[in-house]
Amino acid sequence: MSSPAPNTPSPPSHTSGLPSSLLILERPELSHLAQWSVSSHKYGFGVDNLRDGNDSTFWQSEGAQPHTIDLAFPRKVMISAIAVHMSHPRDDSYTPSKIGIRCGTGVHDLQEVRYMEFSKPDGWHLIPLRPMEHTASRMEKEGPPIPCHFLRVLIFANHLNGKDTHVRGLKVFGPPGPKENTQVSSPSITMSQQAVDEIGSGRRLLELGHDGLSGFTSTEFKMHEWIR
Repeated sequence: MSSPAPNTPSPPSHTSGLPSSLLILERPELSHLAQWSVSSHKYGFGVDNLRDGNDSTFWQSEGAQPHTIDLAFPRKVMISAIAVHMSHPRDDSYTPSKIGIRCGTGVHDLQEVRYMEFSKPDGWHLIPLRPMEHTASRMEKEGPPIPCHFLRVLIFANHLNGKDTHVRGLKVFGPPGPKENTQVSSPSITMSQQAVDEIGSGRRLLELGHDGLSGFTSTEFKMHEWIR
């Protein structure tokens, strides 16, 4: 008589562990498409802990600052925001206090798109890569997404000048799915009517680039934006 097959845990969902406030946005989660790497890690606290959907586990660095998390995508993706899970009550001086986000086609042309400072964070923090304005609820409004092949998250400093860092989760989001689509005359890009209207009205913090979509203002980014 054969013994019953052991129960094997199912792989975590791409959105497992996220609060309902992020799940209701109905946006694609893209991090599962990428190849992940980190600048360093302590044995048993590696990059897999960033992806398992369990906020009781964490990645711990073991090296000099800045600590980095790299995501290399096999093709160009449109990134609207990232979400980072940090917990000062549990991690104390290991908790990040200064974070930078850079995008590019590879490590050779990364450009910083956001720099954030945190004071005793606890939980998931949604970070739009191109914020446009604050809504009535004091949340940043997302501008057009950024085309990207390579994403790097840098931890420049921790609370109380801690050396190594703990990050309990990282998610990467594309733009929310539009209910109505308007085709724009650029290769393989579809934008919602609301996004098109906002581009036309000029309500933004960053002046849009020559194509009206990418938002890049530097020559370096414009040169690479349609590669691959």
